Amino acid sequence: MENLFGTDGIRGRVILDDCSDEEALQRIVEERELTPQLMQLLGESLGRTLPEDGQGDTIVIGWDERPDNHTLASWLTLGFHASNCTVVHIGLVSTPMLHYAVLETGARLGCMITASHNPVEDSGIKVFDARGRKSMPDYERLVTTSAYSLSQEDREIDTTDREAWMKPSSQHHVNHSQWLEKRLRLAESTFGKSLSFPSSILLDSSKGHASTWLAAWLSEHGIKVKEVSQEAVAMNAGCGAGELSPGQSWTWVEAKTSEHLLVRSVSPQAEGTIIAAALDGDGDRCLLLQETQDGIRVFDGDDIADAILSSLDTNWIVAASIESNLTLLTSLRQQESMVGIETAVGDRWLSHALSQHHSLTGDDYPIMLGIEDSGHLVLPSPHPDGASWSLVGDGAMTLIMSLLAMQDSSSTSMEKGWKRRVSAKNPNRWMWDGKNQHADSVETMALTHFALAGEVTNWQRMGLEGEPNLMLIRCQLNGSDVSLGIRNSGTQAKTSVSLRFAKADPGFDAMLLLRSIQNFLLRTFNPVAH
Repeated sequence: MENLFGTDGIRGRVILDDCSDEEALQRIVEERELTPQLMQLLGESLGRTLPEDGQGDTIVIGWDERPDNHTLASWLTLGFHASNCTVVHIGLVSTPMLHYAVLETGARLGCMITASHNPVEDSGIKVFDARGRKSMPDYERLVTTSAYSLSQEDREIDTTDREAWMKPSSQHHVNHSQWLEKRLRLAESTFGKSLSFPSSILLDSSKGHASTWLAAWLSEHGIKVKEVSQEAVAMNAGCGAGELSPGQSWTWVEAKTSEHLLVRSVSPQAEGTIIAAALDGDGDRCLLLQETQDGIRVFDGDDIADAILSSLDTNWIVAASIESNLTLLTSLRQQESMVGIETAVGDRWLSHALSQHHSLTGDDYPIMLGIEDSGHLVLPSPHPDGASWSLVGDGAMTLIMSLLAMQDSSSTSMEKGWKRRVSAKNPNRWMWDGKNQHADSVETMALTHFALAGEVTNWQRMGLEGEPNLMLIRCQLNGSDVSLGIRNSGTQAKTSVSLRFAKADPGFDAMLLLRSIQNFLLRTFNPVAH
């Protein structure tokens, strides 16, 4: 029985076919196909395994603009009603607003129907508990077990009940711009700055929900901005943060022929200027574009985080994933007043780590930040109860914090480390578990490469909470921190290899090491093809 959940919920290509429960489970696991029957089964499973936190049986459901999401929401609603839950629909929203709606309504559980930055043909589900936190592995395994168990039961629903149960018990309206307004005022007060930005920017909201309101909201606050993703063929089609990657750059000539709508839409202003911003389809992350001497580059989550940290000289609590800039965590840990925590990939782990170091109660703005270089930044948000705080990733708020932090200068203070990622796409990821002989071979390969480049000390091979198949190697090369991580992606059929150095120059051909590991994995996973 394979866990149905990945790094961030469940995702698959939507197929509106009739099928049995057993077939629905088989198709999502083996073919990445998401069927209406799976959504009903998930609703029943979630309804029967409600988290211990929270009270009552109210479930909030929202969805993004993917063409079949309303149908999927109806089937998910059917499943929850079949398990005697009360279902509230909030309609077309961003993922951050699903988080907020759970808190505002006092719901027991929230479900966002989305596949984030995946192609528009995909959809999926993200699950939130009563405190607005994304589901964690132990609970997801419980839901998975329940789904497989239910698939063996005879649970026929008559036609009359089916039609009625597909409709929500009630509807609830949430307003992202009003919530953002409140968060802006708190941020302005905390940072001692008012929102302003001297240059105009282009905005690409992936043709998601934010494309209908965010540009107008920013314009009302004096930010010169133009939304471009309305010109896209469909959500996430050649647009949005999901189509951009940390480390990418283009000359102006290359930019004009880019497949990415935002990249080919920008025009020169001045070197160092932030000229564009991109959100992903469900609005929970943000990446920027910065002008360089001869073109543009992706200003990633690490860069944004450095600007925010540099703009407020105080004692921060910071969590960063194993794919973020190693220099950032190294520098934080060297300061006794700062807290720097390394986490698994996924913004849920950032929230989990931060909440362990702060009670999230009281009137003062919690000085904490969660960082992923993909643009998922976890920030404090006032709870609707007025007496506490929550933690949430919100692309619109990330953009606002970026503008606040960089309104006086587009430069950042952090010494940039070296980081690169490659992946091995394969259908046999089960062959990598981070502990077997393949992991031993990769470790030997890495140690050999490092030893040829200089003095290797403090070698450690370990795992990390939340990453069951991760092999994380930490060491020092010529006195400088190094990190190598190999893990199966939780959202796609690939194994990712991430190599990071605290220094901007590794001092040897580090890409050769990455390519060697990548080729080894490809040969291992696909022996016939190689």
